[in-house]
Amino acid sequence: MKKAVFYIIVGFILVAVSACGSGKSKPLRYEVKPFEAVNQDGKPVSLSDLKGKVWIADFMFTYCATVCPTMTANMAELQKRLKSAGVKAELVSFSVDPERDNPEALKAYLQKFDADFSNWHALTGYPFDKIKTFVLGSFNTVVAKDTSSDQVIHGTSFFLVNPEGAVIAKYDGMTDTPYDQILQDIQALQR
Repeated sequence: MKKAVFYIIVGFILVAVSACGSGKSKPLRYEVKPFEAVNQDGKPVSLSDLKGKVWIADFMFTYCATVCPTMTANMAELQKRLKSAGVKAELVSFSVDPERDNPEALKAYLQKFDADFSNWHALTGYPFDKIKTFVLGSFNTVVAKDTSSDQVIHGTSFFLVNPEGAVIAKYDGMTDTPYDQILQDIQALQR
């Protein structure tokens, strides 16, 4: 019962924090730090592979009992809308529990959401301390292990990264995902 109350409180806090701004993009300018990872196919992916491309990032893990299934469903919906509108962008989901999320687990998890892996990369292959530092330094978002369970606490935003590798906007990835705004912002970067 104590754990359930804890998760409800954490869930409300994450929703409240991510809902600020009513889902509208927030102008930002964070430089994404270099990273090296492997994707759901075990292939290496680094920041240099994404240079020159527009991409949306989020943070998740495969056995998440709270926010990740909703966020991943919203990312899958974004992928469908991008494809339908003919808008090109990469989707990058960083695992915040890389010790458990191997490439096979990530691939199986995203397949449940009908992910198209031609432009959606689920990343792992780095130590927890490295992703924790990377997320804070590149996206100004906290990642922490929940000491009372096997869960990982993380933000619920989607982040827009420009072709130069800077985070320029964040959106609600949980309750009020502004799909049309995200598409418009991506298209504006491609003109």
